[in-house]
Amino acid sequence: MRIPRPFPDSNAGRFPRSAAFLSALAACSVLAVGCSGGEELSDVSVQLSTSSVDATPFPSDRFTVSDTTQYTARRIALPLPDCSVRVSDCADLSLINTLDGFNTQPRISIPFTGDIDPATITTDTVYLLQVGDAQTGAARGQRVGINQATWDSATKTIFVESDQLLAEHARYLLVVTDGIRDLQGRRLSRGAWHNAATGKASGPDGTAYATALAEAMNVVPPGENLIAASLFTTRSSTIELTRIQQAVQASTPAAAVDFMIGTQAGAPVRALFDRASLASIRLQRQTTGLPTFAASTLSLADLDLRGAVVGQVAYGRYQAQRYLNTDYYIPGVATLEGVPQPFSTHDVVVQVFLPTGPRPAGGWPVMIFGHGFGGSMNNGAWNVASSLAAKGIATVAINGMGHGGGPLGTLEVTNAAGRTVVVPAGGRSEDVNGDGTFGGTEGASAKPPYLSMIGSRDGIRQTVADLFHLVRQIRAGVDVDGDGSADLDARRICYAGQSWGGIYGGSFVALEPAIQASVLNVAGGSLFETTRLGGFRIASRGTDLAARTPSLINLPPAPGVAPPNNLRFEESIPLRNQPVLVNNVPGATAIAQMFDRGEWVGQSGNNVSYAPLLRKQPLPGVRVRPVILQNAKGDQQSPNPTSTAILRAGDLADRQTFYQYDLVYAQDASLPKDPHGFLTAIGGANTRNFAIAAQDQLATFFASQGSTVVDPDGAGPLFETPIDLPLPETLNYIP
Repeated sequence: MRIPRPFPDSNAGRFPRSAAFLSALAACSVLAVGCSGGEELSDVSVQLSTSSVDATPFPSDRFTVSDTTQYTARRIALPLPDCSVRVSDCADLSLINTLDGFNTQPRISIPFTGDIDPATITTDTVYLLQVGDAQTGAARGQRVGINQATWDSATKTIFVESDQLLAEHARYLLVVTDGIRDLQGRRLSRGAWHNAATGKASGPDGTAYATALAEAMNVVPPGENLIAASLFTTRSSTIELTRIQQAVQASTPAAAVDFMIGTQAGAPVRALFDRASLASIRLQRQTTGLPTFAASTLSLADLDLRGAVVGQVAYGRYQAQRYLNTDYYIPGVATLEGVPQPFSTHDVVVQVFLPTGPRPAGGWPVMIFGHGFGGSMNNGAWNVASSLAAKGIATVAINGMGHGGGPLGTLEVTNAAGRTVVVPAGGRSEDVNGDGTFGGTEGASAKPPYLSMIGSRDGIRQTVADLFHLVRQIRAGVDVDGDGSADLDARRICYAGQSWGGIYGGSFVALEPAIQASVLNVAGGSLFETTRLGGFRIASRGTDLAARTPSLINLPPAPGVAPPNNLRFEESIPLRNQPVLVNNVPGATAIAQMFDRGEWVGQSGNNVSYAPLLRKQPLPGVRVRPVILQNAKGDQQSPNPTSTAILRAGDLADRQTFYQYDLVYAQDASLPKDPHGFLTAIGGANTRNFAIAAQDQLATFFASQGSTVVDPDGAGPLFETPIDLPLPETLNYIP
């Protein structure tokens, strides 16, 4: 059930106060120390344990140990359950206990000794105070509210999420005040917590935690009447990928991009083709290791969307370092000075579309395009290349890790005279599970037992590393036609990514200083949140829950639906700004905990973690670059609340273009109900004009080096540029 008291708009940053709380205000000034005045205290208090995660406020540095190799000087040390029974939990914790701090968007838990009035859990009564950066102490005293509150009636625990992304590698104080009331409206007592406040607490490192907690209490404003507090340190989320970028930037490519990768009659030829002479390009996608292939024909007409503006199509190959281990994840390193080390190198095929006309003196301005999950360089980039070429911009693309079919796939490029050149298709799918096949995204995600926690976190980071190498190649000079001159302008490199390409693109453009401007299209935030709320809820999250030992599926299967699509589960996590949710569903809390842990582990691949670096806090030596975020109302693959997470983390609402798809659908109900692919939907007569409008915004933006932002439909109502506040925090799905 839900307590019918809505949270206010997120921009207000405050929760409402209950009637019990307001009546207490009449008797005593809120949160004032010593304000008892004869008021009857409740016998309910906050639980406080020095050993049990579930019986004490969490997160807490009680569950860390000292580690001087980490930037935070701490490492997570959560106790393990019975690993013979809770096999999956033990696997999860083996990863978590290597991290140097807690989640930067934590699911906070506060257990009580009895029932409380859940509606008194507000931003006034529970909040966070930043104690400062773990090393420098900077940003001390910043206050952060709470949101997405769930009261678990069985365990007498309130769960809340921080109202905003917390700073990485920073210390925070969780403040719990006596504004929380029991069901009779009485102030809660301090219970055992006063011992912690006076330095008598214990933990894994003895009195060190109590000493740190006492020092942190100095940030609490005078007059606050606390009933509990917890000190915790957030993890370093962006350090590892930052150091990979720095290492690549400082390197020299082993060799130039090689365009002599075509073969004709067994002889090597340059994989460069005039668009006007092309008759067909046939993709032979490798599907099994036998090998077997699935044939399809690429749409040359897509390159002519804006007329004869694409002059040449080319394919080249370069080398990049591979950071994935044999379990398909990137091992963590000590965050103080550690640098992830490559295990090997691999070849990456790059596809290039050059505009018609004479090449500019410095080469063509270039846009790198990142494709969506399950896609390849043979779709998204093809759909937008014409709009870019019309503005004199070249388009380049690679296959993301795990995408494009097996490595033996080919492109059969045939001209009007019947001459066929065979080119490597650059497939990067790998047979991870050993079944002899190459799945559409196989290799993008970690192997079990790491799959449920890591997911595609490191498929993302490996793809980003490959893009760092691509930029390094462009900066060194890319000679497509072999005339000795660079065909791409190393000074004018932009990036656009759609869906998954927008997700990994967020971290790429935040860290790569050579990118001059970027457009992130339908990018969702945390992959756990994106899949939990969106179209991959069952295919990703449901199957993960079912595969755990023990299974976490807590609802009966959907009747009349074939497995695995019949999986159902309830995690009892409200959306932002919704009323406090009262959870009475067995097993929901365990699912929510698993999701929080997955997000915690995944923050190093979560573009929300990198959003502050785009504008608020750019890295040293990296200037603020212009960016546009394009999203659509009711997106079912990157749900609106996951896109707004990026905007909130980076203070980027003024850079958002919002496609009001409900208005479009109201005019034409034959349209798909999901607008996720609107940027590239050039194949349908009723979607092409909207795609072209969005592409024009992108192309104009890049042609002006980020100085010009046009509204795709001008003064029309269909594209808000920028988005009108408040931000859309509900799903907005078309029924």
